[in-house]
Amino acid sequence: MFLSIRESTDLTRIGEIIQNLLLSAGLPEQYADLLRTFAVIALIILLAWLANFVTRRLLLAYIRKWIKKSKTLWDDLLLSHKLLDRLANYAPALVIYYTVPAALEAYPETVEFIQAVISIVMIVLAVLVIDSLFNVLHEVYKTFPVSMDVSIRGYVQVGKIIVYFVGAILILSVILGESPIYFLTGLGAVAAVLLLVFKDTILGFVASIQLSANDMVRIGDWIEMPAHNADGSVIEITLNTVKVRNWDQTITTVPTYALVSESFYNWRGMTESGGRRIMRSINIDLKSVSFCTPEMIEKFRNIRILSSYIDAKEEEMSKHNEAYGIDDTVVVNKRRQTNIGVFRKYVELYLRNHPKIRQDMTFLVRHLEPGPTGIPIQIYVFSAEQAWPVYEGIQADIFDHILSVVPEFGLRVFQNPSGDDFRSLVRD
Repeated sequence: MFLSIRESTDLTRIGEIIQNLLLSAGLPEQYADLLRTFAVIALIILLAWLANFVTRRLLLAYIRKWIKKSKTLWDDLLLSHKLLDRLANYAPALVIYYTVPAALEAYPETVEFIQAVISIVMIVLAVLVIDSLFNVLHEVYKTFPVSMDVSIRGYVQVGKIIVYFVGAILILSVILGESPIYFLTGLGAVAAVLLLVFKDTILGFVASIQLSANDMVRIGDWIEMPAHNADGSVIEITLNTVKVRNWDQTITTVPTYALVSESFYNWRGMTESGGRRIMRSINIDLKSVSFCTPEMIEKFRNIRILSSYIDAKEEEMSKHNEAYGIDDTVVVNKRRQTNIGVFRKYVELYLRNHPKIRQDMTFLVRHLEPGPTGIPIQIYVFSAEQAWPVYEGIQADIFDHILSVVPEFGLRVFQNPSGDDFRSLVRD
């Protein structure tokens, strides 16, 4: 397909034959030379067209049919990223590069210029081919499960930058007629400029290595970074940026190095644990806290999940009071149950029997320090459902129920007085 130097010499001989025929026909030598040049150029154009036709219409068409029948993925990627199409462009370029001296042997400067242009074109094609190859390799890598844990997009981009940089040096060497080594030795003088221009790229590259090595963030992780208004799922990790799709469907772009230099929350641990934390408090009015009366004990005994607890607790306290001969005429001497204690136990048993609460993870129903807003009863448990809408529904159902049963224990939920409260006082 591609013409060698020997075949280029054959074209020169063909040109000489054409020129001799024109001279023998009585054509002046200057016109014969001109027509010979045009004839060889036309022949070169024909050969370039044939090379392009054979490569694209025959060879490439056959490869496309074979790839479409194949069940493997990587060969389809060769087509989708136009790697084969870019390789096919080499055929006419090489034909012109090696045959143009035969057409313009009398114009060496023109030959040198055309060959320089063709060289630049082939360098650009080589860069584009390698770029496509990087894309194909990246797409193949993304088919493996490990790609969800370790992203190589940053390394792919670094590889592309190096290829484009080398391509630029080769193009400069062709244009200026200098060796590529000449430009490489002169890089020291512009190193400071390069560091300034590629500062973000260098920082991003180092940061991407740290992120991968320390497994700090992966595609699909839920991260929260308030400083950059990022709160959502990571959808892309590149050399310079990390894209986060927030829960309101907006997209936040965070510099890659910011994930190393600044703090952020990664909720992957919650996802992998199989549970999602519920941590919320109910503030009980301190004035409503009291010892349980016999009537209250009887009422609580009729609550199914509390029945066994009430009986066991009453028996325990009765034995204690009898063992120590406590005088029950003084309220503070005798061990007695409180309505807030029974309520706290009810909440605990209610959650122990809830099908959507993880019993094997941290499970607390506790008092927090009393304050101006009452005494907080904190629920610290884990939901078995992690999906946000389902999790919020479970949490809402739990607190709907708990808030509704608070009055049954003689308790009141603390709430700051509103305008209606003050109006009621005035009417009273």
